[in-house]
Amino acid sequence: MDRKDKQILAELQGDVRKTTAEIADAVGLSVSPCARRIKLLESEGVIDGYQVKLNRQKLGLMMTFFVNVSLSNHRDQAINEFENAVECMHEVISCHVISGQYDYLLEVVSKDLQHYEGFMRKLQTLNMVKDINTNLAIRSVKQGTPLPVT
Repeated sequence: MDRKDKQILAELQGDVRKTTAEIADAVGLSVSPCARRIKLLESEGVIDGYQVKLNRQKLGLMMTFFVNVSLSNHRDQAINEFENAVECMHEVISCHVISGQYDYLLEVVSKDLQHYEGFMRKLQTLNMVKDINTNLAIRSVKQGTPLPVT
């Protein structure tokens, strides 16, 4: 991946709706070579997909929680069941396997505490869950920023 590819990626991260012609102009290429580079970045998996950034507050998702979860055992079946359950929980917008005291860190969005309580009840009913610790985000300083392409 060369400097032009990185410039293309930065342009796409800045505004996914840009046309190939706009991207080509911004990075100093003609449209055809720019389009070929984008297709190659897609086929190589560097571009993993395209998304629209939505405003959480305008969607009524006023609260963000960071939830640490420990499992009662670490057998493959328990891990797979937990991860499959989390995949089906639409409130969970990210899930990370972590090191330290807990096994997972979940980022959860909710419109209010009542809906979060409903989510917690679903999480607590999973028999492989041993411990849950929740932190409420007061305010976001930085989120959803583009990946550094250097």
